[in-house]
Amino acid sequence: MNEEKIVCGLDIGTTKIACLVGRKNEHGKIEILGVGKSDSIGVTRGVVSNIEKTESSIKLAIEEAEEKAGVEIEEVIVGIAGQHIKSLQHRGIRTRSSLEDEIGQHDIDALVEDMFKLVMLPGEEIIHVLPQEYIVDNEQGIKDPIGMAGIRLEANFHIITGQIAAAKNINRCVHKAGLEVGELILEPLASSEAVLSEEEKEAGVVLVDIGGGTTDIAIFQDGIIRHTAVIPFGGNVITEDIKSGCTIMKNQAELLKVRFGSAVAEENQENEIVCIPGLRGREPKEISIKNLASIVQARMEEIIEHIYYEIKNSGFQEQLIAGIVVTGGGSQLKHISQLFQYMTGMDTRIGYPNEHLAGNNVEAITSPLYSTGIGLVIKGFQMEEKMQAAHENIPRQSKREKGKWFASVLDKTKELFEDDIE
Repeated sequence: MNEEKIVCGLDIGTTKIACLVGRKNEHGKIEILGVGKSDSIGVTRGVVSNIEKTESSIKLAIEEAEEKAGVEIEEVIVGIAGQHIKSLQHRGIRTRSSLEDEIGQHDIDALVEDMFKLVMLPGEEIIHVLPQEYIVDNEQGIKDPIGMAGIRLEANFHIITGQIAAAKNINRCVHKAGLEVGELILEPLASSEAVLSEEEKEAGVVLVDIGGGTTDIAIFQDGIIRHTAVIPFGGNVITEDIKSGCTIMKNQAELLKVRFGSAVAEENQENEIVCIPGLRGREPKEISIKNLASIVQARMEEIIEHIYYEIKNSGFQEQLIAGIVVTGGGSQLKHISQLFQYMTGMDTRIGYPNEHLAGNNVEAITSPLYSTGIGLVIKGFQMEEKMQAAHENIPRQSKREKGKWFASVLDKTKELFEDDIE
């Protein structure tokens, strides 16, 4: 059934909108059937600022993905990010009625449902409720309580909240583009599915997704998500710095950053120079690659300082054995991992989203640019599997109940007939 199931991930970013269509092969790996990409015009720092422009950008990306994949897209798994995203810790308690019955999935679902009823600040809503660890009758540190016996079930939750308006605007854009929203997923959670291994999550790792408008952070330890944050700086701020520092146009600044940008100025020679064509007959402009790298490094250092603050703020700084994994478009800057290592003292690698991909995918898809999009497709399949498991459990109960009901109806019918005969 999974072979036929197709999932579509829609990454609404500040610089690009990417639509990825994927399916699972017989080995459980994901094959990307088609990718659609368009410039993101109506999004500022991860938040929709112009619904009409965003809608037309979504349509372009969807049409391209449909054409390449040869399928019609009706439902999408959408990523949400932006400075409005916040996280908090909360504990939930559920007192069960019977010690005879084992703890089941319905108990955990009821605990999660209770968390969604928490009162938030005006204009905010809960996006995700993520269980961290469970406590059964005061026995702590339980990762999976299903099958255990106990009366008092508690859980520590990591709750992610966002602005209602931001989520509604995303929904509105997607609906206007003629699609249904399957689920809204926090972007760093999606990226982590695409680029992190289970061993890294167990050992303790920081995922840093540097996008165009925001930098998303997710910290895992002992296989559990411990901290999430969104920093309102990304690759676009570096482009703006190059534009003003070199007094050139924005599109030229972006090209310079992509082709020659480096996060460490010392790695470049003094005599390396790039020539930018002048406007309307004006003289071309010569720009030193080392000066360019100095501009990039200054802004990158500021972003890393924010990231390092969040790492320290999480309280898990000393327990992150796997260090930092940097992904997203901003991770393609030269020497970025060296700068991270120098400033944080933590091991750093660039995260490529090929962890769960089948080998026959196009090389371009394995770029860190598509980490979030691929992660959204993976999340879509995970949700599908959960729903299937839930459906498989329901019929067993309902068949039994139907059997009981049918037997009682037969008994009543017999009684009626016996009464009539008498």
